[in-house]
This record gives sequence, C-alpha cells and structure tokens, in this order.
Amino acid sequence: MDPPPVGKDVETGCSVVELISSAIGDLVQGIYYENSYSAEDGLGEGVDVTSWEDQTFLSHGALLAKSCQAAMQLAKHDREAQRLAYLYGKHLSLGHKLNSDLQPFVKTRLAEITSFSLSAAPVVFHRQIVGKEKWHQHLQEARTLRNQLDYSKLLAAVKSEKGVSSAVDLCRYHSNMALEAIQAFPSSEARSALENIATAVTKF
Repeated sequence: MDPPPVGKDVETGCSVVELISSAIGDLVQGIYYENSYSAEDGLGEGVDVTSWEDQTFLSHGALLAKSCQAAMQLAKHDREAQRLAYLYGKHLSLGHKLNSDLQPFVKTRLAEITSFSLSAAPVVFHRQIVGKEKWHQHLQEARTLRNQLDYSKLLAAVKSEKGVSSAVDLCRYHSNMALEAIQAFPSSEARSALENIATAVTKF
C-alpha cells in the first residue's frame, strides 16, 4: 500500500522541528566560539564588535529568533509574518544581552566591582576604540602584585572612553529594531506585551 498523504499540519510540524534543531546547532556553535576565544588569550582580544554580535546571536539569539518564527508557523501565519517574528526575536535577544553586559558598568560602584567578562560588549567597544596597544596598557596598569586583575581599575578605564555609551546606543538600536519588526501586526494586548518587553531592555 502507498503511504497516506502527508497533511499540511505534519509538514508544518516537521518544519518547526527543523527550525528548533538548527537553533540548537547554532547555540552549540556559539558556545564553542565563545570558549575558543576565551581559551586562546583569556582576554577576549579575538572579538571585535561585529564578531561579538555574530557570536551572541548564535549563543543567545538564534533559539529565540527561530522559536518566534516557529510560533508563527504553528499559528499558520504567512512567510512575511514569520520573517518579522524572527527579526523581533533576533533583535530582542541581542538587546537583552547588551543590557546584561552593561549592568556592571552602569549600576556598580567602583569599590563594589569584583569581576566582569572581558568579552562584555562595553569592553569590546572600548578595546576597538582605544586600540590593542592602549588596551594592553590598561591591563598592565590594572594588574596587582599577585598578577591578578584589579577590576575596579579596569572598569574605570573602560568608563573613561565611549565603550559604555556605544554599547548603550547599540542596545537601543536593537530595541528599536525589535519594536519596528512587530508594527505590521494588528494592535492587541499581545503586541503591547511584546512592545513592553522590547522597551524594557533599554532600562538600566
């Protein structure tokens, strides 16, 4: 006997499974890249702003972006609605990661800081702005007699330039892009909730 015809619901389900599977693959790849850069120099020097966004999307954004797209598929929305949902998830996740990276730089007093990631967005921006030589100078000045980093000194150095404000600007950009992506959807409580989430990532 011939197999029964595959219905649209089954096709949609398979497509969603493929989407989520690819998102999990992206996540694994992103984490691998992050660990590779950390293992190479421990200082995140292999990461510039562009590669930071690429890696962050893989490790933090792909799953949300593709889940948003999959939700629209399951609800039987057209391809354009799926594309916009994907963009919403992508920009929301990048904005959220920027907000998280910014926390030690916008809320912590110098005397309270214990550590922060040297691959955090403000540090990446700062390193790109001042250049490799100046960055090495900052690191040298922040080293203690036990060859450990005094993060309060490093925080002060990062805050002395435009790394923090550049990261804030990028966070606001991704928030605005997430908001823009859902403007095509009808006004509703659901859209308002999504707008509130996108707006919240710019609150520090």
